[in-house]
Amino acid sequence: MMLDAKLLKENPDTIENMLKKRGVNFPLNELIDLDKKRRELIVELQDFKHKKNILATSIAQKKKEKDTTNSVNSEISKMKEISNRITELEEEQDSVQGKFRYLMMSIPNLLHESVPLGSGEAENVIIKEQRNKRTKSTMAPRDHIDIATSLDLIDLERAAKISGARFYFLKNDLVKMNQALLQFGLDYLSNSGYTLVQPPYMIRKEAMEGAVILGDFEQVIYKVEGEDLYMIGTSEHAMVSMHMDEILESKGLPLRYACVSPCFRKEAGAHGRDMKGIFRVHQFEKVEQVIFSRPEDSWKEHEKMLELTEQFYERLGLPTRTILLCSADLGKISAKTYDIEAWFPGQSSYREIVSCSNCLDYQARRLRIRYRDNVNEETKLVHTLNSTLIATERTMVSIIENYQTDEGTVEVPEILRKYMGDAKEIKLYAK
Repeated sequence: MMLDAKLLKENPDTIENMLKKRGVNFPLNELIDLDKKRRELIVELQDFKHKKNILATSIAQKKKEKDTTNSVNSEISKMKEISNRITELEEEQDSVQGKFRYLMMSIPNLLHESVPLGSGEAENVIIKEQRNKRTKSTMAPRDHIDIATSLDLIDLERAAKISGARFYFLKNDLVKMNQALLQFGLDYLSNSGYTLVQPPYMIRKEAMEGAVILGDFEQVIYKVEGEDLYMIGTSEHAMVSMHMDEILESKGLPLRYACVSPCFRKEAGAHGRDMKGIFRVHQFEKVEQVIFSRPEDSWKEHEKMLELTEQFYERLGLPTRTILLCSADLGKISAKTYDIEAWFPGQSSYREIVSCSNCLDYQARRLRIRYRDNVNEETKLVHTLNSTLIATERTMVSIIENYQTDEGTVEVPEILRKYMGDAKEIKLYAK
């Protein structure tokens, strides 16, 4: 479960208040009734099993004493009735428990008190702007599709021919830039004390539903037909479940992982300009941050992770702003989320490139990830945090549009040049 069932029993108003702030329609009363019924069935079953044990002992004793009176037959008959009732109650319990678990696994996380109340994106709060004006062009900015096509950096038509919409071929220096961004990201986090990990790209259902609300995510992620495997939509899915069913040592916390992987998403809701180019695609590469923390340290870790990510984009020289998401725009598994948005001159708008979240013990409870200070103490649930460091395709769109020149070329951000053979500029390759 992602929320403590005690909260449902003892303080359901807290959950109801959270659902109102999020603007989520959820059958809370049904869940409360199921919880009550679930607990009643546990008591009733225990009572019937106790009666059955008493009868079984009595029958065995009478048979041992060769008691052939009607009382033995009566007790045998009564025990059969009780056994049948136990079977009925166990079937009902399985049904109630299944419905209870489904709803408990679907309920959103609690909100942190600092999350602003709002009904949608318009109520998100801008908390910081980083105005790195890098555009060298004095003309009206072109979008990344025009620039990258003219420089032979992408081939969208041939990708659509063999794979469909929102796939792409990267070509020439854009392949190098993609790898440069990944390498820079890994170096940056490694130098900041993170452990580098490349996770599996497919995980089982149990792991996936521990990391996400599967009923919501099934429209986003790919399922491998005929197998108990899902393609990861982000390395967070694999990394959060990495320590499933483990007890971590308190002295080893926090665990900070820098994870590199491809990501696979259906992107079913994409429309308009996002249908073209490489801004919103079915596969992309990403460096993700995942942290396992003691509860008392998680908010400090959240702010530290955000600051580290902001500094990463400062080094790339991209104009960005940091947004605190309001209650209705927040992902269901997160208690608090910051987004970092980059400026895209070709779209004349800021667009999200980073999501940085503290999920408290929501995922840890589902995945049974605990810690303890010493062997004699009870275990406690860890807190999990995650943040994009860089999703390379989307970031390359911002780089192409912000670093375009009047000559139709693209300057290479200084920090990436050493990863690209000291190239300072992307030009059209000679045919």
